[in-house]
Amino acid sequence: MYAELTEQQRLIVETARVVGKRYGLEYWRDLDSRKAYPEEMWRAICENGLAGAALPESHGGSGLGMVELALVVEALAEGGAGSTVGQLFMLNPIFAGVPLAKHSSAALRDRYLPGLISGDIHACMALTEPDAGTNSLELRTRAEPNGNGWLLNGRKIWITGVERSDIMIVVARTRKIEEVSRRTEGITLFLIDTKRAGVSHTTIEKLGTNTLSSCMVYLENVPVAPSDIVGEEGAGWHVLLDVLNTERIVTTAGLVGTGRLAIRVAVDFANQRKVFNDVPIGRYQGIQFPLAQGHAELECARIMNLHAAACFDHGRPYGSQANQAKLIASQAASRVTERAMQTLGGMGYAKESHLERLWRDARLFRFAPVSEEMILNYIANHDLGLPRSY
Repeated sequence: MYAELTEQQRLIVETARVVGKRYGLEYWRDLDSRKAYPEEMWRAICENGLAGAALPESHGGSGLGMVELALVVEALAEGGAGSTVGQLFMLNPIFAGVPLAKHSSAALRDRYLPGLISGDIHACMALTEPDAGTNSLELRTRAEPNGNGWLLNGRKIWITGVERSDIMIVVARTRKIEEVSRRTEGITLFLIDTKRAGVSHTTIEKLGTNTLSSCMVYLENVPVAPSDIVGEEGAGWHVLLDVLNTERIVTTAGLVGTGRLAIRVAVDFANQRKVFNDVPIGRYQGIQFPLAQGHAELECARIMNLHAAACFDHGRPYGSQANQAKLIASQAASRVTERAMQTLGGMGYAKESHLERLWRDARLFRFAPVSEEMILNYIANHDLGLPRSY
């Protein structure tokens, strides 16, 4: 399907490769050690028109599609960033960009899209809750009517990029579960200023992805108005599906790039390292086969991911494809980064090899933004027609 990229796609991929190499492995190792946000790289991404690849030209984007965005993320991840760069693209282009471009009022699009694309505005999304986890339909954050608007109350967990964000998409119920005939009803997306009265957060210490914070978010009588709604009141579930499924696409793209990068580091080492009989260890099948297996799996995940992206761009269903690609990519990237570490032996455990960071960061995506178990549930129910097991 993608045997050959178009000239426009080749140009945008080459731009992403140049940016990715400019901010390569050493840049990211330093950021990881300081738990620092990649300011310079994100600025370069925005200045080169990469952040707005899938967003409308009318507001400063490139007007291309999700296929081009996936290709961009792959190239940036492979250049040295690893899977964390996928999270960067979740924030502005996906969490805020997709719902604003596809579902919001003209007023919200005009106010926020240009800044999101230029990098002058930073976004985050508050969805996951401590007691709901993967089961988003059980969210309990409530928007209580208050005159002409509502008051938001609730808690969110594992919210990425809160500390740097200017705006936050908050997912809440404007109608209680007990008041609706289907659990998908009564969910509303609100766009608020992160520093709005009643919003607070605390940081969660974690294993990896250190360049982007993860937070608990507390919402206490946060005032919201009808003009803050993205989409329609009570009809936010279908808006949210577009966000969640395109989130999987950029996640998968980052994992594919990560796996390729880890394999390249391992191959370069294996072609030089000699231990027994004065031959490179890359000659041994014990070294070759796991890396070759990982390469094959990553390439399959990549093709499925680009297929999902193309379906999105053409208005066709793409949830199954996006989930399958993410499942295979997350497992393959996790295995191949660890196998690359094994290839380097002791040096694979050293910070200077960079592989331990790639492994730590990629491991997150076995259960985020959706766990592999939930993807298997989805495939069993939606694709195979088996009865629901949970």
